[in-house]
Amino acid sequence: MGSTDKEIENPEIDGSKRNFLKLVLTLGGLATLGSVASMFRILSFVPSPNAGSTTPLVWPVVLIANLSDLQAGKPVPFNYPLEETPNILVKLGQPAKGGVGPDNDIVAFSEICQHLGCVYAFVGSGSSPDCNSSYRASGPVGYCCCHGSIYDLANGAKVVGGPAPRPVPQVILSFDASTGNIYATGMTAPTIFGHGPPGTSNPASVLQDDLTGGTVVAGITTTTTTTTTSTTVSSST
Repeated sequence: MGSTDKEIENPEIDGSKRNFLKLVLTLGGLATLGSVASMFRILSFVPSPNAGSTTPLVWPVVLIANLSDLQAGKPVPFNYPLEETPNILVKLGQPAKGGVGPDNDIVAFSEICQHLGCVYAFVGSGSSPDCNSSYRASGPVGYCCCHGSIYDLANGAKVVGGPAPRPVPQVILSFDASTGNIYATGMTAPTIFGHGPPGTSNPASVLQDDLTGGTVVAGITTTTTTTTTSTTVSSST
């Protein structure tokens, strides 16, 4: 009587195989999602300009203007700390948080709104922005016409209106009383919009993030012996 070899099906073994295949497919899917997430994180951040270098990052020191060039309520645009990051320097005509100069009324701020990255405009006390004639500033402010964020420039760019979640970064200034020169020497927290995680407040991280993603402005390389006064500003969120 002839006989043939035939594999005997075992339901328990088949069930184990199916469970094993499900586990493999699940782990493979998770690994793929992890890879995509990692790639997104990599693409979201531009490597530091000093990546791989042992030279420590430092804020560039840049001459912005001279006291004699300033008029109260007339902002002076400049880029700092990158060539791609705009700021305004303005003599407010009243003492201000972080202000320098004989009257402590000269301040500078990033001009990129912390809401969605629009560029806001300076609006002097008693004036209205071009986009909203019904609004009249009670003091010197930065007004963003994209969504109506308002920053009190006499009070460290505190948010006083609109959807902005935090103040714009203030430029740390140094004033040379002997020459009238005004220098940018650093930035306060938070990070400039679009540079690193929003709202970063750690000074080392702010330095790293603000100097990433563009060309660092050329700083002064010579050491001066003149007496300067500077103000370090602590940000308020």
